[in-house]
Amino acid sequence: MSYGTNLIDGWRQIGVYTGRILKGTKPADLPIVQASKFELIINHQTARILGLELPSSLLARADEVIE
Repeated sequence: MSYGTNLIDGWRQIGVYTGRILKGTKPADLPIVQASKFELIINHQTARILGLELPSSLLARADEVIE
């Protein structure tokens, strides 16, 4: 199971920062941006192998379930 920031959005934000720096903004003047999109990924196959029974409500809320 993994819960964390969306990597694609993180890379997109890096591109925005790079663009601002290339346009002349000082890196010290850039604001710190906290991630706003998080995702939950569950490896259901591994959970079964380990003998863990996950509630169906948790599986329904996951952004991605690996069977």
